[in-house]
Amino acid sequence: MHIAAKPDNEAARLAALYELLILDTPPEERFDKIARFAADEFDMPIVLVTLVDAERQWFKARVGMQVCETGRNVSFCAHAILHDEIMVVEDALQDPRFADNPLVTGAPHIRFYAGAPLALPSGLRLGTLCLIDRRPRTLDPLDLGILGTLRDLAVMELARTEEHHDA
Repeated sequence: MHIAAKPDNEAARLAALYELLILDTPPEERFDKIARFAADEFDMPIVLVTLVDAERQWFKARVGMQVCETGRNVSFCAHAILHDEIMVVEDALQDPRFADNPLVTGAPHIRFYAGAPLALPSGLRLGTLCLIDRRPRTLDPLDLGILGTLRDLAVMELARTEEHHDA
């Protein structure tokens, strides 16, 4: 299993995440609606709004996943936050980074993953809006555009959280 490197700006990224005071907060309809819409739009069994913490990824919103966090060491999202672009893994069993990942070989049996990084205006990527399926999939350019728009909505909600704490 390939563990994602930490971003070069990890200290600033974590500081921005912690300033939002959003980790370990109750579910919020504004994030849940985005996740539910994405699940319906893409016919995905699992959709998450994730925030990548120092040692874990925590789920602010989740559809089709019972747990509220997993270790960062097994996180697909920890890989996705390393770049600005949407990261797509069409078949995790065929990807050397993930083929032996316990989230692939065991529950929830991830085969497909698409993670759109949630970046603040500063460029700091705090987590993802991610789509997960138990079978291989592809996304066409229209799908990627829709996922990008939904990601932008999630980022707007994060910015609203930030503004609320600054007031």
